[in-house]
Amino acid sequence: MRSSKKFSLKSPSRFKQQLLSWGNQFHEIVWLDSNEDNSATGEFEAILAVEAFTAIKTDYQYAFDKLKEYQETTADWIFGYLTYDLKNDVERLTSKNFDGLHFPDLYFFQPQKIILIKGDEVEFKYLRMVDDEIDIDFQQILEQSVPLKLTNEAVKAEPRISKAEYMQKVGTMLDHIHRGDIYEANFCQEYFAEVVDLDPFSIYLSLNEISTPPFAAYLKLENYNLISASPERYLKKKGDKLLSQPIKGTARRSSNPEEDARISHALANDPKENSENVMIVDLVRNDLSRIAKKGSVRVDELCKVYSFKQVHQLISSVTAELAEGISPVEALRTSFPMGSMTGAPKISAMKIIEELEETRRGLYSGAVGYFDPNGDFDFNVVIRSILYNSENKYLSFSVGGAITAKSVAEKEYEECQLKAKAMREVLSNLSGNS
Repeated sequence: MRSSKKFSLKSPSRFKQQLLSWGNQFHEIVWLDSNEDNSATGEFEAILAVEAFTAIKTDYQYAFDKLKEYQETTADWIFGYLTYDLKNDVERLTSKNFDGLHFPDLYFFQPQKIILIKGDEVEFKYLRMVDDEIDIDFQQILEQSVPLKLTNEAVKAEPRISKAEYMQKVGTMLDHIHRGDIYEANFCQEYFAEVVDLDPFSIYLSLNEISTPPFAAYLKLENYNLISASPERYLKKKGDKLLSQPIKGTARRSSNPEEDARISHALANDPKENSENVMIVDLVRNDLSRIAKKGSVRVDELCKVYSFKQVHQLISSVTAELAEGISPVEALRTSFPMGSMTGAPKISAMKIIEELEETRRGLYSGAVGYFDPNGDFDFNVVIRSILYNSENKYLSFSVGGAITAKSVAEKEYEECQLKAKAMREVLSNLSGNS
């Protein structure tokens, strides 16, 4: 079904830049980049998928059934996204909050052209109808100039709710926790701008440069744009092995090495941050146990500090062996939405989230990734991300954090500001002027 050809690379890092620049000409683009982070344990360092041959686009109703049929029928590489609002397909839930972005709930496509970078080698996997273009495209990429960031007008994103409203809503969330309705819930707030003209590709280049996360993504499908600097993996499947790596626990970085080490050490030993993480690990273990071989669910890492350019994070790694007869899409459906973006108990937390948040999450706190022809997959968690609809010119990013019994509203608000820092910086053009 696909022709494959490999080439050696003299400068993989430069080729990666040239490849991304070349890929931006197409109507449908998914770019996934580990930023050479070995801890990401991905199958590839970067993947470019362009030019749809077939596609599926749907709302939440029977979305996972439709995706299963599409994935099994194509039996090919497919790339795309799952929005948070697919919770309404998994459970009897609704999404009635304001939605300025209007992204479809699920969108996947089968690319004509896939280009994969691993080490000092690049592999082209083209559908046979276009495989005569492999050599031409490789030469064009080698001749491509490194992408330049266009100058964008500074964008000031406004909060959907005020600080006072945020504090009040966290108070309501804490009331639910103290009553025993939930133990923990992820509460998010939106920042938005209307009638915005910008070049999403340039914004991606800037955001990736100042963040260099292990699960970066640039997606353009029609007028729907995702600019993602995600540090978090949702779920990976390789053979019958599953890996989930939830993040809970955030601390700032410091330019002073001694202070930075102190901050990292304090995060590792913070009882509140550790308890948040452990609660979500328990939730992930429970989700995976429903589709795993008996006794195969394990916690390989618990509350380990990983340091990124913008923040330190506590990350845990949960593994399992997929039980026989469970389809790849079913593995996703059973654990969706991811525990780190919902809470515990999961359904109660999602109901309370819907009541308290003002905005429909959409692709924020959903997932972007791919399936390969064997049914293996890898998906990130869409956080630290900017969403943009180039048709209605609406721009949005959201930030949030886990609310537990030990939460202090003021500190939770400060954590949100820390998580918003990189997005604010690129939108205000600070990165272009530094």
